[in-house]
Amino acid sequence: MRSYLIPFPSLLAGFVAVLVGYASSAAIIWQAAAAAGASPQQISGWMTALGLAMGLSTLVLTLWRKVPILTAWSTPGAALLVGGLQGATLNEAVGIFIFANALIVICGLTGWFARLMRLIPHSLAAAMLAGILLRFGLQAFATLQGQLLLCGSMLMGWLLCKALAPRYAVVAAMAVGIAVAWLKGDVVTKSLNLAFVAPQFVTPHFSLTALLSVGIPFFLVTMASQNAPGLATLQASGYRVPVSPLMVISGAFGLLLAPFGVYSVCIAAITAAICQSPDAHPDPQKRWLAAAAAGVFYLLAGIFGGSITALMAALPVAWIQMLAGLALLGTLGGSLFQALNAERERDAALVTFLVTASGITLAGIGSAFWGLVLGGVSFALLASKARA
Repeated sequence: MRSYLIPFPSLLAGFVAVLVGYASSAAIIWQAAAAAGASPQQISGWMTALGLAMGLSTLVLTLWRKVPILTAWSTPGAALLVGGLQGATLNEAVGIFIFANALIVICGLTGWFARLMRLIPHSLAAAMLAGILLRFGLQAFATLQGQLLLCGSMLMGWLLCKALAPRYAVVAAMAVGIAVAWLKGDVVTKSLNLAFVAPQFVTPHFSLTALLSVGIPFFLVTMASQNAPGLATLQASGYRVPVSPLMVISGAFGLLLAPFGVYSVCIAAITAAICQSPDAHPDPQKRWLAAAAAGVFYLLAGIFGGSITALMAALPVAWIQMLAGLALLGTLGGSLFQALNAERERDAALVTFLVTASGITLAGIGSAFWGLVLGGVSFALLASKARA
């Protein structure tokens, strides 16, 4: 029974993962819902449904495989919906969600996405993950320029604890940051109002024009910019899991809950990396405890979904950015080592890393996908040359 008790570092990793997930994209989701004509009450219901969906799907997948599998909504997909849903009705938006999630389930059932993922070399998967995480590291240290006292104190707390008690380094950074922010008066609590807002069922309407113009691009962006990096993150962290069942289960959650505002349920990359790092647990076989903790925190966030925006506003942005950067530092270092360790694959891995880190968007698809594409082309050309 003791093995199922969640150690505090794992508990903290789960909390930070959920915190980062909401802080980085909650505002985009609100914009997407507003673009479809949702009322503030309906938007709050969307946040409730999304939190509950992420919590349930994370717990189902993690407890089933005993692997740190986190789910997330598609942030690139939400960004696409902000523009794509302009002029659409809420019923048409729900029809798009159902259509896109049905396509994801079909991808899982046919197994073609699993076959594609098996073609990705391990070094390129690690390089892509490092490219995704780089901006979090840069963003963390950039906060020193405007918030030297707050973020400098967090960094010093992290360094000192890293030398004395490494497992609690992120804990120390968080505690020091909260204390300094509170003393500075940067924590704004007057707007907090914890309340449960029930999701509302919306009858879907399927418009062929909307499905073709928004639904298909939304599906492609979700698969290329969210599911592919999420699965590659699992691979880069050393976890081998069957791809097709993950697609079927995550897509099924999105499909069933789409009428309540759950526009997507995807395999997480950035937040998952927090729970897959050595800081979450020194034993890779027990890091699933951090993901399980994240699932519980997602459920709590869902129950109080109507208060998420106010909660995010109460926390200093610099505190969140520094905490996220420090929490991901170990994973970033490990990914860079794996990406560049094999000399024959180093150039292709560097291409993958730099393209992913560049943040470019081509044809509406994010840099993680293009990093894998260009890195894969480089790998194929340079590997054939090396064999010759």
